Amino acid sequence: MILPIAAYGSPVLKKKAEDISKDHPKIDELLENMFETMYNASGVGLAAPQIGLSIRLFIVDAKPFSEDESLSELEKNELEAFKRVFINPQIIEENGIEWDFNEGCLSIPDVHEDIFRKPEITVEYLDENFTPQKEKLSGLAARVVQHEYDHIEGVLFTDRISSLKKRLIKNKLTNISKGKIEVGYRMKYPLAKKIR
Repeated sequence: MILPIAAYGSPVLKKKAEDISKDHPKIDELLENMFETMYNASGVGLAAPQIGLSIRLFIVDAKPFSEDESLSELEKNELEAFKRVFINPQIIEENGIEWDFNEGCLSIPDVHEDIFRKPEITVEYLDENFTPQKEKLSGLAARVVQHEYDHIEGVLFTDRISSLKKRLIKNKLTNISKGKIEVGYRMKYPLAKKIR
């Protein structure tokens, strides 16, 4: 089932999410719905707070990035296969010199900004079977995980831009909150009366 995505300004997007346990109700159905919602919106990642659930869970599928011609064959192959479920993740290490990349977010449509992040991370998490995993990631795979991890920490990519840039996009962000925007997927707007 395709779920509505919480738009900028929704309180759930600013809350630090809670860990979940193995007996979380209907987890398989939730994951299926999240993947369906993400693919419907042409996203590469989706965190539970974006569908209104303040739990430490996100999914990624970086396959669309594998079509970037500037990447090496190795990077393309890694991104092609980078589809994961992250439950109760912890980024335990970040390394390297920060690099910028133009990021967007399904909760903040039509807004893209250059965001600086470290190029390498180590993350511990539970997969969809609640099996403990530890992975070292780099490049775009690391960036997608950092972006989604921010969501479960109550941080949006717009929180990482300068106050000047934030002032420049203030009206755009307000319009997103009010639903005064055209998107090709279902959204729930905090300052609008209905889901569109």
